[in-house]
Amino acid sequence: MLITIFAPEKVHLLEVAGLRDALFEANCKLEPGQRYRVRVVTERGVAEESASGLKYVPDASIVDATESSDTLIVAGPHGVPARPSEDVTLWMRQQAAQARRYGSTCTGAFLLAQAGLLAGRRATTHWEYTDRFAAENPDIRVAPDRIFVRDGKVFSSAGVTAAVDLAFSLIEEDHGRALALWVARRLVVFLKRPGGQSQFSAILTAQSAGAGPVDRVRLHILENPRAELSLEVLADVARVSPRHLSRLFHAQAGMSLAAYVELARVDVARRMLEDTPSSLKAIAHAAGFGSTTTLRRAFQRRIGVSPAEYRLRFQTTTSSGEADDDGGAADLS
Repeated sequence: MLITIFAPEKVHLLEVAGLRDALFEANCKLEPGQRYRVRVVTERGVAEESASGLKYVPDASIVDATESSDTLIVAGPHGVPARPSEDVTLWMRQQAAQARRYGSTCTGAFLLAQAGLLAGRRATTHWEYTDRFAAENPDIRVAPDRIFVRDGKVFSSAGVTAAVDLAFSLIEEDHGRALALWVARRLVVFLKRPGGQSQFSAILTAQSAGAGPVDRVRLHILENPRAELSLEVLADVARVSPRHLSRLFHAQAGMSLAAYVELARVDVARRMLEDTPSSLKAIAHAAGFGSTTTLRRAFQRRIGVSPAEYRLRFQTTTSSGEADDDGGAADLS
């Protein structure tokens, strides 16, 4: 079974290495006739420098890589890739047409989209670029919080290390859950990590410094998460009617006011979980939630994991001490 990984210029080498290592571990348990053959292809087929500066040597160029692939995977570079050359575009289209399945890791989705290979499909990419990806590709149904997405024969994964999650899903599809689980254990990685991309992203990336009604409301929410933030109160801040503000905010921010308020409060809670040993009760109060129950529900809804799970993964090494307020940092379940 031939797996072809296309690496663009300045590729995130972790994506390529993660895929290859996962497939290598699978091969260690497979019979010779079942094993994966993996080739890394670049446009020129010569030694390349990855995004981090580490050099690597691909297996072939697009001119030499003419054998049909069972699976084509287009990896992502650091940031948004430049539009592929006509030669690369034609090669990707030919390989995709002949493959049993094809897809991307991280921002490799931009390359597939630019080649017209994701039109009408559901897909994801790195959380930092999902808004741009959606804006540039209105014919693609973007799933911004998914670790990986499958739509028929087409797949895509989120940022960088999500390539490993994708590899597990392909191994499970080909050879069953037991092998995928064995590989995950060998690599000391979750077979299916809890939650989506939101747990890794800065949810409120658009913090406008403008002076319009929506900008004033956003700033007021971000600076006063514990305040009364009802539609009527925020309409006074914006100096427009509640009904007009509701329509205006949704049009400009792409979400309701209530959703934005909840996200702002969740962000406060996230930072406190990462940086302090505060109890959940203290965090709920500081973030403007009425109760710890409300905070837990909002956190699960927006991040996909509980506050306790989030703290275990993202708390800094300097904030892991025990608190003595209301049960301390451990009282987050």
